[in-house]
Amino acid sequence: IVEDTKKRIINDTNNEKYPNHVIIEGDNLHALTTLCYTHEGKIDVIYIDPPYNRGEDDFVYNDKFVNIDDEYRHSKWLSFMDKRLKLAQRLLKDDGLIFVSIDNNEVFQLKILCDRYFDFVECFLWNKTSTPPALSNKSRKTHEYILCFQKRLNSSEKFVGLTTSGGDAPLLNESNRISTLHFPANYVKCKLENQTLKAGRTDRVILENDIIVENGLIINDFSLTGRFRWTQEFLDSEIENNCSLIIKSKKCAIRYCREGDRTVAPPNFITERFYNTTINKTDNDVDTNETAGEELKNLLGDVPFDFPKPTSLISYLLSFKQNKSIQVLDFFAGSGTTLHACVNLNKTDLGNRKCILVQHKENENNICEEITYERNKRVIQGYTNAKGEEVEGLKQNNLRYYRTDFAPRRKTIKNQMKLMQLSIAMLQIKEDIYSEQKTFGGIKLDKNICRFFKDKEKSMLIIFDEDFIEQVVCEIKQMDIKEPIKIYLFHTHGISFEDDFSEVKEKVNLCTLPQAIYNAYRDILPKEEEEKDFSQIELTIEK
Repeated sequence: IVEDTKKRIINDTNNEKYPNHVIIEGDNLHALTTLCYTHEGKIDVIYIDPPYNRGEDDFVYNDKFVNIDDEYRHSKWLSFMDKRLKLAQRLLKDDGLIFVSIDNNEVFQLKILCDRYFDFVECFLWNKTSTPPALSNKSRKTHEYILCFQKRLNSSEKFVGLTTSGGDAPLLNESNRISTLHFPANYVKCKLENQTLKAGRTDRVILENDIIVENGLIINDFSLTGRFRWTQEFLDSEIENNCSLIIKSKKCAIRYCREGDRTVAPPNFITERFYNTTINKTDNDVDTNETAGEELKNLLGDVPFDFPKPTSLISYLLSFKQNKSIQVLDFFAGSGTTLHACVNLNKTDLGNRKCILVQHKENENNICEEITYERNKRVIQGYTNAKGEEVEGLKQNNLRYYRTDFAPRRKTIKNQMKLMQLSIAMLQIKEDIYSEQKTFGGIKLDKNICRFFKDKEKSMLIIFDEDFIEQVVCEIKQMDIKEPIKIYLFHTHGISFEDDFSEVKEKVNLCTLPQAIYNAYRDILPKEEEEKDFSQIELTIEK
């Protein structure tokens, strides 16, 4: 991939170490192959929204749209997805998660395919619309599926589906058994005016005795019977820990609010008012397609993009991981919602999430440049919304833009040197170091001989001429180095340079190129494909 340096958005000019986000324009299969060299085993969360294969020319296979009359439509889609999911599995950490949005056309086939590479966690149902179509004679579709898998299932890891901070939650839950809870006098708050509520049934609970309300408190002991989440023992312990209890109406649907932040595992179905079983606006603050469309229009005006996902949905899924410094990947990036969600979350919880987006340009009306990039450029730099209001940018983020390209793979000395020179951007992405220095120690650098990149925490040296090694070692001897310098060295046969750096071996981490790149691609590409097309290789190169 080639960096378009004109599209760089760099806000940490003082080396504050803001998260570096990456957008890659091009075929996602090629981009994933490159990422398997730069990010194998490094991705925490993958979210993808692939073509749903509705037979509406919504996906391309072997450079052709697949329509509904194609008798191999499903097998082509599965082959298309299989190649990409296989690489996605290599990219995930062992505890990494992958979420895949899908509808009923391929959900069952997709589940079986994903089981080959990942451990199944859950099938979530997202309430995608508040205005389902009324033309169907069978059902009005209001939901889509989100399949969730973990590379290696970690049953002890708790997902965070909901964080309560000062807000209250219902104590009633219709799926629980009926029980009776006893509440002490002068503890439960009440928003009703001073009055007495008579014993008897009120909506979903039964008052076992009269309730006396005075000055916002229930001043007498009382009991309620209903389908409660808690046992009496658990209720008593929560009261000891100063958990707030409140009744807001004559229905007496008592609610609770703990002090501080509490986390709740996500339900798999988030839409029903009482059963709390889907992902929707009421229970999870997750919006619909309609809201997502308005969100995109507010940023970019009228753009040719149907059914974007809302940022609130992606934020909700990303929040399952309690780590706020995760690496996120979306290789069906579409309008760029995933990066937008990462940036929003970083602002909300002061996180340091980094996001990589991959979006194809061909057959997509230049979506990557004009929508995916432009959207996130405005989010980071600020913009004027549809109402003419100025919206401040989320400037504690950096963004870089790349395009996929090819470089020669035949192992001539000239091609290998070219590959090494063209791999600079790929190495920057791999090491997450972008700030180039003009000197190394007391040496002024010639870019044809050596290049040096450094930030607050890490440094990377790329040496093209092995005759320069002696000078580098002399400089390193004099340096006080906390983290070893990552050094990439050019050699046509991939020999080790450990002897040359023996005097400073504790201060360096060596790798010989381009052999390491050849090795990575040889592991990924099928043998027959490698032999058939040995002269071409997809890689990251800098303009």
